[in-house]
Amino acid sequence: MSERFRAAIVGASGYGGGEVLRLLLDHPRVEVVAATSRRHAGVFVHSVHPNLRARTKLRFVTPDQLGAADVLFLCLPHGEAGKAIERYSALAPRIVDLSADFRLRDAAAHRRWSGEDHPAPAWLDRFVYGLPELHRERLRGARLASGVGCNATAINLALLPLARAGLIGRAVCDLKVGSSEAGISPSASGHHPERSGAVRPFALTGHRHQAEVLQELGWIDLHLSITSVELVRGVSCAAHVFPTRPVDEKSLWQLYRQAYGAEPFVRLVKDRAGIHRYPEPKILAGTNWCDVGFEVDGETGRVVVVSAIDNLMKGAAGSAVQCMNLMLGLEETTALSFPGLHPI
Repeated sequence: MSERFRAAIVGASGYGGGEVLRLLLDHPRVEVVAATSRRHAGVFVHSVHPNLRARTKLRFVTPDQLGAADVLFLCLPHGEAGKAIERYSALAPRIVDLSADFRLRDAAAHRRWSGEDHPAPAWLDRFVYGLPELHRERLRGARLASGVGCNATAINLALLPLARAGLIGRAVCDLKVGSSEAGISPSASGHHPERSGAVRPFALTGHRHQAEVLQELGWIDLHLSITSVELVRGVSCAAHVFPTRPVDEKSLWQLYRQAYGAEPFVRLVKDRAGIHRYPEPKILAGTNWCDVGFEVDGETGRVVVVSAIDNLMKGAAGSAVQCMNLMLGLEETTALSFPGLHPI
């Protein structure tokens, strides 16, 4: 009989934690032994995640009630995992942290982009950045994997082939994002009367996910802005790239096929007809796919790359479970094959 691994989820009542739990309940090699929530301790997890009704009889426990596990998912607000990493590392030999705490390898960069000193700087370079398309071999057998910023994931996967080819002279990335990106805690900006029908810029400059892109793709002339739109799940990135040399669509096809032809969760989307000619986050809800498409402006030479993901999946829980599979030596796609729904 194949070995089964025990998983525990810290902060399982949030959106990211709930998605990790949903995925692991369908994982043939994983048993979820604990899901923590201080606020909901003692109640069934389906009282917070009603989609899991009749799928599990787990009740939330407090973090203090955690026992040993083979892998620990930290789904905590930014800043909390870093403060308690020593304690959590004693509970499990493998950790996947979904927060921003261990994404940047440099303490000075963390201070610059977060405005705070890191509580555990010695741990920063121990974590592998948790995007398998960039660090698959390092993740195989790794003990520590960081989370990924959802906006950074959309940008990284849009621009990676161009960056590797030295084609990015300047990139301007315009992102449209759904409300779940703000997390489960209520806020004025997420209140339905304020959010419904909105197209609201909220980070025109200086978003911390920019630091992840610069770290992972190397120094590029990168500019990004982020706008809230009336979605719950989803990130749509339009990256306007001004290339270092002329490039045509045939060359782009070659670059993107070479980069992603064997990737299990990246699809190239560029159809000549129909309403889904370019990547669309709506049809990716609940999936671990990233769809990527592109077009060349024949007048100016500008390259427009469009990528789309579900921010809670490929931008968080899906990549986290993909990392776990690699860390445990399992088939990378296990429990991640849901194709999405259409129409929805």
